[in-house]
Amino acid sequence: MISQTSKQAAAATRLRLKLTGDEVTLGSGDASLPGRRFDRLRRRIATWDLAELASRAVIGGLFSTLAWRIGVDFMRTMRITGLLLLASEALVVLMTIARRRAVLVDRSWAARLVAAISLAGPPLVRPAATLALLPDTQAAMLSAGGLLVIVAGKVSLGRSFGVVPANRGIVSRGIYRLVRHPIYVGYLLTHGAFLLSHVDAWNICMLVPSDAMLLVRAVYEERTLCRDPQYVSYCSRVRWRMVPGVF
Repeated sequence: MISQTSKQAAAATRLRLKLTGDEVTLGSGDASLPGRRFDRLRRRIATWDLAELASRAVIGGLFSTLAWRIGVDFMRTMRITGLLLLASEALVVLMTIARRRAVLVDRSWAARLVAAISLAGPPLVRPAATLALLPDTQAAMLSAGGLLVIVAGKVSLGRSFGVVPANRGIVSRGIYRLVRHPIYVGYLLTHGAFLLSHVDAWNICMLVPSDAMLLVRAVYEERTLCRDPQYVSYCSRVRWRMVPGVF
């Protein structure tokens, strides 16, 4: 008969837990892992799984609210800039749901706050009836260009997308040969196009801090990813994060 300790040791071989500043790896050499410590780690992993589900539910709820507002505005005005923003945010939802587990995650509160602000703004924008700074046709072209960049980045990234800074596998193919954060470039284009077409104080307060946090989020992500020598090598080949010669 297999003892309880043996069962725990077998389960431990299937667990890998890595935390920023507190790295613990459980592998085949941990057969003697104390049962109490193993149970504590298992509870922590269960808590993270619940947090993961909660984050996906919140993102889905915010997207549903945005979809309703944009849909009502489109039926009333037939402006397509909002629909393109909606398509951009839909990709965020899909990538969040389909993402793979991370090898290394930055679970600091600062990283979580940056990620939350960068995500919360876009779904909270609203169509505005004020005079647009950019005609809807031109804004739609700019937004469509941003959406194409996002799609190209998604094709290259696959399931390696994440919300908080994490290593879900190093990607250097496709559009990632040009800049290190092309999807963020696409976000900035679609958000900028929407803001120029729907100018009001609320949208400015939602998008400007959110997009500023995208830049900070890129820095936080690289702080985590640079622990991987493969990413350090990638950075030496692709020098710029988003805009060549600027950032």
